[in-house]
Amino acid sequence: MTTATSLAPLLEHFFTQRLMQQRRASPHTISSYRDTFRQFLAFAQQHLHQPPSRLNIEQIDAPLIVAFLDELEKHRGLTVRSCNLRLTAIHSFFHYIAFELPTHAAQIQRVLAIPSKRFTRTLVSFLTRPEVDALLAAPDCSTWSGRRDHAFMLTAVQTGLRLSEMTGLRHEDLILGAGAHVRVIGKGRKERCIPLVKPTLAVLKAWMREPQRGDGGVLFPSARGKRFSVHGVQYLLNKHRITASKVCPSFNQKRVTVHRLRHTMAMDLLQAGVDRSVIALWLGHESVETTQIYLEATLAMKEQALAKTTPPNGKLSRYQPADQLLSFLSSL
Repeated sequence: MTTATSLAPLLEHFFTQRLMQQRRASPHTISSYRDTFRQFLAFAQQHLHQPPSRLNIEQIDAPLIVAFLDELEKHRGLTVRSCNLRLTAIHSFFHYIAFELPTHAAQIQRVLAIPSKRFTRTLVSFLTRPEVDALLAAPDCSTWSGRRDHAFMLTAVQTGLRLSEMTGLRHEDLILGAGAHVRVIGKGRKERCIPLVKPTLAVLKAWMREPQRGDGGVLFPSARGKRFSVHGVQYLLNKHRITASKVCPSFNQKRVTVHRLRHTMAMDLLQAGVDRSVIALWLGHESVETTQIYLEATLAMKEQALAKTTPPNGKLSRYQPADQLLSFLSSL
């Protein structure tokens, strides 16, 4: 008789030993994986009628995981991309237990064989120069919070930093002397430095002279002097988007996020003729291929490329298939 293997110690070791000690995963990755397993264990409890601490690894099979992903997509409204991220976390756990439980190889392989779903990749959305100007002019700079918001948004759109990088900026990360730049430890624990242009530098110097709130050294603190939450940043951006929409109506159909400001910076660099490899380094991309998405984003650049070509002098005619089978294939 085969002894069942408890899930709880395996999952605990996965987080404490594999993610935290061996891989030194970022807090963002750990929290993402944690939330995935919280959702999955609640789903498993509902369907297997056992509390999570009593579950065995033998019960966590491919059909249960597929049912969980279907539940997220069809009944909870998660996008395919979000469901794929949940599957990535589960795959990572099963890669770990493949070394711990070689006797469960068949079960593990069936789980690892669950494919990610394909999804339609939308074009990268970014702000135009008039929209950026309207957004930066929206805060009331006669107030402390208005000056903070203006400095925050200007820094975000000029540096292209990620949301976690922006909210994690500290005073010591800002180098204001010769070769002024911002230093960040980004995704994958990669350190990079982003240069600052003179207008941004002037605003940040003025902001550094402001009486700061809190004692944590956060560069852009909340009203209570703490690090901004994700919801706090989005509230800030929504507030100024609404104000900016009064002079720039296109904001009525656009959502402003830190990631969209990051895309805006990338598009500015690309349209200025900056090489893709430099943009990848600037944004902290793991691969230059990641930067490829920006080449698809702007119609203006495609029109410029089209203008350099010679249009063909062809005669317009309609294709007539010469065979019934070809006709069938053309109708598909």
